Amino acid sequence: MSFCLFLVSVQNIFAQTPKKIIVENSDFSDVNEAEIPGALLLTGNVKINHDGVVLTCNKAYYFQKENYIKAFGDVQLVQGDTLYLNSKYAEYNGNVKKAFATGNAVMTSPDATLQTDTINFDRNVQEVFYNTKGTIVNKDNTLVSKSGRYYVAQKKFQFLTEVTLTNPKYVMKSNHLDYYSNSGHSYLFGPSTITSKTNYIYTENGFYDTKKNLAHFLRKSYIKYDDRRIEGDSLFYNRNTEFASATRNVKITDSINKGMVKGHYAELYKLKDSMFVTKRAVAINLVEKDSVYIHGKKLMVTGKEGERIIRAYNNVRFYKIDMSGKCDSLHSDSKTALTKLIGSPILWNGESQITGTIMHLIGDNNTRKLDSLKVLGNTFLISKDTLSTGYNQVKGLNLFGKFRDGKLHDVDVIKNTEVVYYMRNDANELIGINKNVSSKINLILENNAVENITFFKNVDGDIYPEADLAENDRKLRGFVWRGDERIKSKEDIFPPEENELNEKLIKEGKAEAAKPNVPMKVRKETLNYDKKKPAAKNGTMPRTKTKK
Repeated sequence: MSFCLFLVSVQNIFAQTPKKIIVENSDFSDVNEAEIPGALLLTGNVKINHDGVVLTCNKAYYFQKENYIKAFGDVQLVQGDTLYLNSKYAEYNGNVKKAFATGNAVMTSPDATLQTDTINFDRNVQEVFYNTKGTIVNKDNTLVSKSGRYYVAQKKFQFLTEVTLTNPKYVMKSNHLDYYSNSGHSYLFGPSTITSKTNYIYTENGFYDTKKNLAHFLRKSYIKYDDRRIEGDSLFYNRNTEFASATRNVKITDSINKGMVKGHYAELYKLKDSMFVTKRAVAINLVEKDSVYIHGKKLMVTGKEGERIIRAYNNVRFYKIDMSGKCDSLHSDSKTALTKLIGSPILWNGESQITGTIMHLIGDNNTRKLDSLKVLGNTFLISKDTLSTGYNQVKGLNLFGKFRDGKLHDVDVIKNTEVVYYMRNDANELIGINKNVSSKINLILENNAVENITFFKNVDGDIYPEADLAENDRKLRGFVWRGDERIKSKEDIFPPEENELNEKLIKEGKAEAAKPNVPMKVRKETLNYDKKKPAAKNGTMPRTKTKK
C-alpha cells in the first residue's frame, strides 16, 4: 500500500470515529458498580453535550465505554433552534446519534408541538418517528394520528395511518397526509375527506393550503354542497370566497331539481349562487319525466333554489323527445317557468318547423310540465305532407299553443293568417290543396300531426285540385324549409369542433386515470416557503416540565 493510500485510510478511520459525550455539568457524580455497573451516576442540574446536541435532566447514567446516556426527570434534548425534545425518561446513543424519549414525550419545533408517549429521533437522517397515538398542534391546526414521522430539515410531518387534522373551519381525514408545519401545506394521498359546515370534499390526490385556504384536487375528487355536487379531473377551491373551478370531465349535479350541467371547464361562485360552464357545455333538466338538453358555447346558471336562471350563449341548441330547437341565446327562469329563445329562434315539434321573431316556452311550476308556446312576429309553421313532396304551411303574426303530455296540442295563429294545406280523406287520398287567408286559424294536433284545422273570420280562398295549383303557388311568401338543420338526438346539439374537443379531452382523462396514482409533486411554494421570510433569530425555547 502506498503512503498516500495509507494516509487516506487513516483519515477515514478518524473521520468515522464517534465523538464522545461531554458532561458539562452535574451537581454530584458517583460510581456504583454493584447497582449500575460501568456507569457514571450524575445527579442535579445535569447538562450533557454531544456534537451540537445539549441534553439536560435531573439524573443520568453515563456509560462512557458505550458512549451512552440514560436520563431521568425533566429531560430535555435540544438541537440548535430546530428541535426540542422533552420527556420523563430518555436514552441517547452517541455512537449512532439516536435518541429515545418516553413518558409524556413532547417534541417542539419552531412551528409545531408533538405530544405522544414515545418518540424516536435519528440525528443521522434528521427524522423523528413515533408509533403511539400522537397529537400535533400547529397554530389553528390540530393533527391526531396513530403513528407518524417528522423530517426536521423539511419541517414535514408524514402520516400513513388514520390521521385527522382539525381546523376551526373543517376536519380533514386521510391515511396518507404530508403536512409541512412552517407553511401549513397539506398533501393528501389515497381516499381522503374534508368536512365543514358548508361542504364535504372527497379526493384521492390533493393539496390544501391550511393558511390561505386554497386547494387543488385530482383523482376522483368532488365537492358536495347541500344541493350540488361538483366533480372533475382537476378541482381548484378557495374556501375564503367559496369559489371552485373544475377542469376536464366536469359534472355539476343539482340534487334537489335532479338537473345536471356538464362541460370541460366550470367556475362556481357559491356565495353568489352562480355557475359558468364552457367547452362542450350542456345543461340537462328533467321535464315531465323526460330530459331536456341545452347546449351553448357558454352556460351560466344563477340564483337560489326556486329562483334559478339558466342562460346559454352563442349557437344555442336544445333537444327533448318530440321537440328540439336553435337560437342565438336562451334565457330560462325557474321562478316564472319562462324560457325565452332569443335571436333567430326555430323550434321543431315532431315533424313541424316553427319560426318567428320572438319565441317563449312557458311551463307550469305546480306540475313541472310544459304548458304553452308563444311566438310573436312573423310566425311560420311548416310540416311536410307525408304522402307527397308538398308542405303544409301556416303563416300569421302571432302563435299561441297549448301542450298536452309534453306535446303541442292546441294551436292558434292570429292576424293576417295564410294557409296552404294538403287535405286528405280517411283513406289518405288527396282531396285538394286548401289555400286561403283568414283572421285566425286553429289547429288541433295529435301525435304531432294536424288532426283538425279551423278558419275564423274573413275567410277567403279555395280548395284547389293538385293539378290546378302551380308549384310556385304552393309555397307562401317567406317559405324556408330547414329540415336538414333539425336536431334529432341529444348528440346533434353539439357542433363538430366541440365533439372533436370532447373526444380529445376524454381520451386524455382516460389516459391519466390509467396511470398509477402517485403522490402529488411537492410545489415550489412549499419547498421555498422559508426563503421568503427572514431567518429566525437564535434563542432558547421555553422548557416543558414533565411530572415525575
